Amino acid sequence: METTATFYTGNKSFSVEQTTPTRPGPGDVQIDVAYCGICGTDLHVYLGHMDKRVGDHRTIGHEMSGIVSEVGADVVDIAPGDRVVVRPLDPCGKCPACRRGHQHICQNLKFLGLDTDGAFQQKWTVPAHTIHKLPDGLPLEHAALIEPVAVACHDVRRGRVAEGDDVLVIGGGPIGMLIAMVASRAGGNVTVSEINSHRLDMADKLGFRALNPKDVDVAAAINDTTGDKGADIIFEVSGSQAGVDLMTAVAATRARIVMVAIHAAKAEVDLFQFFWREIEMIGARVYEPEDYEEAIRLVASGAIDAETLITDVQSLDRIGNAFAELSGNPKAMKTLIKCNEVA
Repeated sequence: METTATFYTGNKSFSVEQTTPTRPGPGDVQIDVAYCGICGTDLHVYLGHMDKRVGDHRTIGHEMSGIVSEVGADVVDIAPGDRVVVRPLDPCGKCPACRRGHQHICQNLKFLGLDTDGAFQQKWTVPAHTIHKLPDGLPLEHAALIEPVAVACHDVRRGRVAEGDDVLVIGGGPIGMLIAMVASRAGGNVTVSEINSHRLDMADKLGFRALNPKDVDVAAAINDTTGDKGADIIFEVSGSQAGVDLMTAVAATRARIVMVAIHAAKAEVDLFQFFWREIEMIGARVYEPEDYEEAIRLVASGAIDAETLITDVQSLDRIGNAFAELSGNPKAMKTLIKCNEVA
């Protein structure tokens, strides 16, 4: 039986092809993909920034939801008909990071959808250890947000956000907005710094204080509302030098700075502030299983405003158009690709 799969073919292009799906081997699960979101990493692939890694004939995509269609030998507790999401990490289990219990940052990590074929196809076969089941009643469209919500959960957990903390999120894109939601849920008083007027409006509608650094001195504004204390936890999600400058300028004594964005070039950092105020800098990369379970709980409970974040849904055969329309669109937040007509 042939099904439809899409392939990134380089130069901002995709091909839509009829292929024979991979049958699940021992320890594998095959999924009928319902929805798959386009993330920032996928856009980097589309723009040609990751050609050395993905090549010119790769099915990408990993922010997905779907229904199990078949399981391989030795798979237990997962059955056809289960509604699931995939945590797209395949660690080696042998390197020093894995041996210390940090499989999510395995030194030989395979990221499904980049290092292997991903979810922008109708049937996707993955290792069973990547599967998380969904509760009844959670719409599969909303469940496609669980992967980026898990990123936010990991970031907030790394930042140790607690009740009453003053939190600044620098960058109000999809991940920044999700961090704001999760940090607020953890009890933080959240401010979002963003230059895009549409994202500022969204942050305001979601109940966050929204500041445009082009119009106001964000550090001064935070100091004004915190009695010159500053922000207790700062999430740098912008990937910009301006964001790096702000993160140290606004930091309270013993503040925690969580580095979320991937910086393409080495940024200049005011290290004096780390000495002067005993600031911590914390790296945060992907997620662990407990972050996925928390993300599922938050999305299922309605704590994540999925309807506001999902700004477009397009069919699998229009994937090229979806990427082109999303790239550089100031009003877009999260675009989903509908891969199958599933319940």
